[in-house]
Amino acid sequence: MIKNYMEAMVENLLPSTLNKYSDICKCEKCVDDIKAIALNNLKPLYVVTEKGNIFVKTNELNIQFKADVLGALTRAIEIVSENPKH
Repeated sequence: MIKNYMEAMVENLLPSTLNKYSDICKCEKCVDDIKAIALNNLKPLYVVTEKGNIFVKTNELNIQFKADVLGALTRAIEIVSENPKH
């Protein structure tokens, strides 16, 4: 098992972050673009064991870690909302 834990964090935080914006497109294409842009601006956190998975989950408690993910998501939402692909 190899997993980029950052993908899980983006998936978990994106819905609540998107709910703060009422005037943006939330179609599948735009949401995928937001995820891709955010992930391209975040350092990946790959884990291969359950112990590694537990270690990175404790990182969720770090306020700066969550702030970094939310910041990347916010920037990605702004980019996509200004330049939708449809």
